[in-house]
Amino acid sequence: MTCYLVNATVETKARQTTAISRLDSMLQLGTASVVIGVNGAIAFKGARDLAESGLTDVCVYRRLLASNSPGLRRAIAKAEVYAGRKVNEQAIASGQHSHDGGKSWGSH
Repeated sequence: MTCYLVNATVETKARQTTAISRLDSMLQLGTASVVIGVNGAIAFKGARDLAESGLTDVCVYRRLLASNSPGLRRAIAKAEVYAGRKVNEQAIASGQHSHDGGKSWGSH
């Protein structure tokens, strides 16, 4: 699963855009949340349709960050207070991620 699919169909791109906007709305409403791992990597809890759309947490994070999403910024601020650590861009860039909403972390 990559963030930017070069040969993606129109339906795939539409499904991904819809999933990202749905997650943004969920973050603004508080029905989805951000989880920060021990290493500072990020995952989304409560977003079930990301994997079905072919998106990773890192991809969605980058796209929402690029759009300056207020819901994402608020969710990150809450997660940083709750976890007691900041988001670590180096951990995100190195591929640290979670497939289960932040329960376990890896970089396979």
